[in-house]
Amino acid sequence: MITVTDRAAKEVARIIDEQKLSDATVLRVGVKGGGCSGFSYTLGFDDATSEVDQIFEINGVRVAVDPKSFLYLNGTQIDFEESLMGRGFKFGNPNAAKSCGCGESFSV
Repeated sequence: MITVTDRAAKEVARIIDEQKLSDATVLRVGVKGGGCSGFSYTLGFDDATSEVDQIFEINGVRVAVDPKSFLYLNGTQIDFEESLMGRGFKFGNPNAAKSCGCGESFSV
């Protein structure tokens, strides 16, 4: 399962509302090869899901993950942080053996 904190859910809802996205919109989470540690996180909005996607409803946010990415993301928590260094979504991935300093890529 993937979890979304209250802060992240509020930010996702704000973006969906601000961009006037449809009610069918899901937060699509995934991984792709690349980054300084081997894999990079992907995060975006999608109106379409597949029957093979893992779909979760957490804090009012529908999250979709393709099967390959789910192997690397199961147990991950998505948070949203604002600080002097910037603002953005953060991934807490228990499957990551190593991650880069910026937190945007990892290895298993």
